[in-house]
Amino acid sequence: MINNFFALLLFSILTVQTPAQQPELDKLIDALQGRYQKISSLSADFIQTYTSRSDRPRRESGHVVLRKPGKMRWDYLTPEKKLFLSDGKNFYEYAPADGYATKTPVKESDDLRAPFMFLLGRGNLRKEFNKIEFAKESPARAGNKVLRLLPRRAQDFKELIVEFDPLSLQISRLTLIESDGSRSDFLFSNINENAAVSDSTFVFKPPAGVEVRN
Repeated sequence: MINNFFALLLFSILTVQTPAQQPELDKLIDALQGRYQKISSLSADFIQTYTSRSDRPRRESGHVVLRKPGKMRWDYLTPEKKLFLSDGKNFYEYAPADGYATKTPVKESDDLRAPFMFLLGRGNLRKEFNKIEFAKESPARAGNKVLRLLPRRAQDFKELIVEFDPLSLQISRLTLIESDGSRSDFLFSNINENAAVSDSTFVFKPPAGVEVRN
């Protein structure tokens, strides 16, 4: 199920940076890095949209909670409930309709939600990404900036698109693009940063009778 999580969509053609853009770009990269390194936790409502060449776009929504180091919880609420959780060591995936849950070590997981720990300042942008540039595609929200990031090492994604407010530097959209062109957009709202988050938030508690498969 994890491998089939994202559907197909051709990504937009992106621009080459001009010398005049480089100082602004460098300043924004440093500002983003500095801002998110100071964040220890983050929660937000999200809307996830993914499309396919053969299928109509599908849309899901829910609530996400992230906390350093490497913990995350994605509660999908519509159109059906499901849970994706990382306690920092393992990923858990559970959809009531399946009747069972799966457990995968983080190091072995291909779950594409992992890059979202970028929102907590994990890693150095210039070291993790081989190229960072302004993207040609229009922002989802007027006035925002959009960056395109290409990972330095082989990853489960080819590109990461980051949209943010140039004044507050708050990220409102992250888009993951795989090597085959598949794409998933996450729009965030009601963002809350550095709030206390209980350890129990990241403990997977399977309902009675639900098998956890490795």
